[in-house]
Amino acid sequence: MTRKALGRGLSALIPAAPVTPAATAVAAASDGTPIKIAVDKIRANHLQPRRHFDPEALGELAASIKQHGLAQPIVVSYDPLSRSYELIAGERRWRATQLAGLQEIEVVVRQPKDDKQRLALTLIENLQRADLNPIEVALGYLRLMKEFGINQTALGEEVGKSKSGISNTLRLLELPEEIQKALQFGQLSEGHGRALLMVTDPNLRHAVFKKVLEGKLSVRETESLAKQVEAGEPPAEEAPVKKAAPPKPADLRALEETLQTSLGTKVVIRANKNPAKGSIQIHYFSFDDFDKIIKVLKK
Repeated sequence: MTRKALGRGLSALIPAAPVTPAATAVAAASDGTPIKIAVDKIRANHLQPRRHFDPEALGELAASIKQHGLAQPIVVSYDPLSRSYELIAGERRWRATQLAGLQEIEVVVRQPKDDKQRLALTLIENLQRADLNPIEVALGYLRLMKEFGINQTALGEEVGKSKSGISNTLRLLELPEEIQKALQFGQLSEGHGRALLMVTDPNLRHAVFKKVLEGKLSVRETESLAKQVEAGEPPAEEAPVKKAAPPKPADLRALEETLQTSLGTKVVIRANKNPAKGSIQIHYFSFDDFDKIIKVLKK
């Protein structure tokens, strides 16, 4: 089944309902017609399943949006009482648009009647765009199953996945927190996670996990090592080991995001071994960008 099948049964989860928001433009957008609204009129989705937004990737997306525009509208709902909007899907694009310094963004308005419908729209749109890491996908599957009382087979039909594919992804939640974090931050792929599940002894699994990170092993190499360890054969000690680069500290990532928002461009902070030293790299993508950055820095 192709990814185009994703969400084909969404109407079963979110039945169509008449929408009568205050603004005529919003009513038009509720029929799927994109409209432009002020970026600052939108608030984040309180049910957002995505937990990590990579500052460098956001900077790259912001640069692309600044140069080429937004490729696809974000999805929002309209609150007539506050006359504001809440994100349903597309927070990464929304953040990047702010980072690019744009004042307006193209949106499509949907009106979910409750949090269950909002969650379904958010998860399925994100899954369709492959915007979630494997753990976020697994947690999204689990939440959809619990909220809507559906089994793995029914969920697979909704999101265009086989029952075994759903099951394999959900099993990643059986991994210990340390390995789940490695999957969340892109140090390991879903294939690595599945291979590590082959090792049943927690201590041996941890040892294999460390070896995979240190040696930067491929999925196939990880599977081979997992089978070897599970069969009772100790891994060869003389195998060359490459050191994996440690993930960037959360405080540096947060600072990068703050600087990117202030300067309206991509910013990369690199710390030396001595944390008191390092470098800040500010990117510009045109002479106009360069002039704007200089003006901000001179303030």
